[in-house]
Amino acid sequence: MTADRAPAVLQVLPALKAGGVERGTIEIAEALARAGFRPLVASAGGRLVPQLEAVGARHVTLPLDRKSPAALLANAGALRRLIAAEGVRIVHARSRFPAWSALWAARRAGAHFVTTYHGTYNENFPGKRLYNGVMARGERVIAISHFIAELVRARHGVGEDRLRVIPRGVDLRRFDPAAVAPERVAALRAAWGVPEGRPVLLLPARISRWKGQGVLLEALARMPAPRPFAILAGDPGRGAFDAELRGRLAALGLAGDAVLPGPGDDMPAALLLADIVLHASTDAEAFGRTVIEAQAMARPVIAADLGGPRETVQEGETGWRVPPGDPAALAAAIARVLALPAGARAAVGEAARAMVRARYTTAAMQDATLAVYRELL
Repeated sequence: MTADRAPAVLQVLPALKAGGVERGTIEIAEALARAGFRPLVASAGGRLVPQLEAVGARHVTLPLDRKSPAALLANAGALRRLIAAEGVRIVHARSRFPAWSALWAARRAGAHFVTTYHGTYNENFPGKRLYNGVMARGERVIAISHFIAELVRARHGVGEDRLRVIPRGVDLRRFDPAAVAPERVAALRAAWGVPEGRPVLLLPARISRWKGQGVLLEALARMPAPRPFAILAGDPGRGAFDAELRGRLAALGLAGDAVLPGPGDDMPAALLLADIVLHASTDAEAFGRTVIEAQAMARPVIAADLGGPRETVQEGETGWRVPPGDPAALAAAIARVLALPAGARAAVGEAARAMVRARYTTAAMQDATLAVYRELL
């Protein structure tokens, strides 16, 4: 393709701050640029904009994080004008409220409309299924796991002609044990105050009630001293639940057994620091990217037995699963895995890494998404 004729693809999401949706947007923008497309992203902006621009994409700032009828209409008009000005051929919506603006704009401008169904999207009040349903109205609907694909079929009746399952992927350039110098792990150990000589547990997740940090603290309190040392690494958000967790940590007598260091900028090193990586969500994850990142680093993983991680954690082969929200079961699983010979834990980690390399890479996700765009073009 020549630069003046390269098709433009516009991805639409609320903001570029942090999270799996945002990272996936950047990864697809990188693949588009590399394949000769013109990648555009519209959002309210955020700290990941420089990363997006570094891979060759153009960012257009619009207030797509605002939720009101007036914002919906204003954003629809702005997106329609952008589509016309840039000759956008495909609009790819990644979040519900801005997807309504994007759908209207794409139809008015004659562009193809694609969606990625990123979450389970609760239906806890009347009209919510209709609101969520915009994510099933794409000419192609991308489900990020087989779990989500089944949900989309059941809720919205999306047929196989439109539905495409494209799991999230791991960037093996970053998540490679051989690429992490021991000095990076040592620096992180020192910065987070992780003691030597004790098994280390890592729960990498945004600090949120449903992500299960409270379950881990309750599990840790059930274990006899000397306990493993737990790292609850994640963005504290507005801080209310973070403060609650710190209070529970003190009340359970775990002040010397756990730390909440905030988000980790060097997640590959954080994963290598851990003897076991935990996923403890109490609600179903649509996919669970942190699980496959840990597996890519050959770390033993214990995951809650629901949602997307069921597809990547095969019991006793590539990790272990426990009932969600059950501190006693989690404590028992941690003790059982730590009691295994080091060689047995390493073998599970290596099997998990081989699975990720075969099925869950960023490159595979990028190639499959570009194939969807090419189907429409």
